[in-house]
Amino acid sequence: MEKTKVCVIINPVSGTESKKYIPEEVASAFDQTKFDIIIRITGYPGHATEIAKEAVKEKFAYVLTVGGDGTVNEVAKALVNTDTILGIIPFGSGNGLARDLHISMDSEKAIKTILDGNIRTIDYGSANEHIFFCTCGVGFDAFISDKFAEEKKRGPLGYVRNIVEGVIEFRSEEYEITHDEGTLSERAFLLTCANASQYGNEVYIAPGADMEDGKMNVSILKPLNPNEIPQTTLQLFTKNIDKNSKMISLLSSSLTIKRKEAGILHVDGEPVKTGKDIEVKIYHKGLKVFAPLQVEEKPVKEKENIFSAITRWLNV
Repeated sequence: MEKTKVCVIINPVSGTESKKYIPEEVASAFDQTKFDIIIRITGYPGHATEIAKEAVKEKFAYVLTVGGDGTVNEVAKALVNTDTILGIIPFGSGNGLARDLHISMDSEKAIKTILDGNIRTIDYGSANEHIFFCTCGVGFDAFISDKFAEEKKRGPLGYVRNIVEGVIEFRSEEYEITHDEGTLSERAFLLTCANASQYGNEVYIAPGADMEDGKMNVSILKPLNPNEIPQTTLQLFTKNIDKNSKMISLLSSSLTIKRKEAGILHVDGEPVKTGKDIEVKIYHKGLKVFAPLQVEEKPVKEKENIFSAITRWLNV
């Protein structure tokens, strides 16, 4: 009987935890008489994509990624529209796609999800040909992703520091937005195209997003006054940002964003430089991924204050 070929791609520098035990944990979890497992370690940006493309060519059934959202993106974009199935063992700062798919942050449980064999076929998006699976966008979140990319040490504390400093520095821009139903012009603090509901770390920018509906949820947040920032932040943590009076929400299969100057676009949290015009599209059910059967989500406490929300996010 031919063994099922499994490629495990480990990014040694993502997140804050050591991954030295992962090869042994994977090897002990998989039945060696049924699975042929190879372990590959990434050495530079883009390496995970190269490894994953080669795995597809060599007819690997599964490609497992051990890292954060950037690593997941690198691997997954090589697997779209193929029969190779993505498995996620989350080890990043945000783990947006894993969280939205209800994949455990515990590596042992994440591996069990892969072995359980339940597969979802989800949508993916592209923004000026840059593929994304959770979110892409311009404005404040892109500005912060660019600052965060320069951090030597990743983690929520550094992210919060960049946000606090960034609120002072950042200036909102004017955008012309063309969607399925028409065109509008808005000055926006941020403009996010969401395939998944969250950025990561349970920060929900599009609470109603569905990764299997063939559409993106577009969140346009108008400029905020300083006294509006705490409540807006709390709404991001409690899945209530769509109730914010400064929020415009759209549902569209494609989007054109026009701005006055070229600048930064974030793609699954990673900054890329792109032109004044951005074309965003959603591709329906293009990626196979191991995920638990739909689980019932715990309700978020409405009365949670901003301090406890951020404390929960930081896990302190």
